[in-house]
Amino acid sequence: MSRAVLHVAQAGPHVSVQDGGRLGWLRYGVTESGPMDRLAFARANAALGNPAGAAGIEISLGGLTVDCAEGAVTLAIAGGGFVVESASGTGGSWTVVTLRRGERLVIRRGPWGAWTYLQPAGRLVARPWLGSVATHAPSGIGGGMLAAGQEIVIEDARVLQKVEGGLPCPVAARPRHEVAVVLGPQDRFFTREAIAALVGAPYRLTDAYDRMGVRLRGPQLVPEGALSIPSEPILRGSIQVAGDGAPAVLLADHQTTGGYPKIATIVSAHLDGFVQLRPHEVVRFHAVTPEEAVGLARLRSGRRQPFVR
Repeated sequence: MSRAVLHVAQAGPHVSVQDGGRLGWLRYGVTESGPMDRLAFARANAALGNPAGAAGIEISLGGLTVDCAEGAVTLAIAGGGFVVESASGTGGSWTVVTLRRGERLVIRRGPWGAWTYLQPAGRLVARPWLGSVATHAPSGIGGGMLAAGQEIVIEDARVLQKVEGGLPCPVAARPRHEVAVVLGPQDRFFTREAIAALVGAPYRLTDAYDRMGVRLRGPQLVPEGALSIPSEPILRGSIQVAGDGAPAVLLADHQTTGGYPKIATIVSAHLDGFVQLRPHEVVRFHAVTPEEAVGLARLRSGRRQPFVR
């Protein structure tokens, strides 16, 4: 069997092994994790003919540099507007390149986007936990965070010269500054003025941003007597408000239960675009009905199907 070994020369914060997610364990207090941008992750795998949830590397704005120490492997990079440097030259993410022994691949922040994905044509070797190698960043369970000096081993590595070159970057992959939300489940604990502020005023993402969630800066949304509600399940995309009135959007590594009120939930179809916003960028929310949210999800589901280049 062929294999490739990549040596990590540099890895920024939040660079981790991810697969399709650790599904079916929320009831036991274990969150799904998986990719922040599920659309880009799926497109990278589809470009190589990989299984839909095949493991790869999620890369943050801190970037990633790897050297090929053994073998050769074709790699797809999708997500954000990152800069990719390889033996093939310098270009953008949304590309497929082949890395051979002695060659270096550099992925660094570019003009837009916050996350990108490096998917190998082969099986990335990583430590599974509960049937998944998805990394839960706060605990480190799963395949783990990457750091300089580590090795990435890819078994059954394939070289696919026919698919090398640029990938189509869908419009939906761009950062989304207008985001749909469904109000609730605790919007009753907020005044009409607070709800109007949420769906009318601009908010900025702050530097308090990781895979667990991101705090927003904008009009305060102080809840009225809701901080003693029983803990209940939390979903990715929940907009949770603590006692200081600052909203926070919970993301891939969110806690599974919580007792702070959730004023609204971002519809799943808009989450991929939301996470591609960088700190200090502006976002506006608008309310939709549950039925409209289902329609958006169905539209996005069609866009996430494997594509033919």
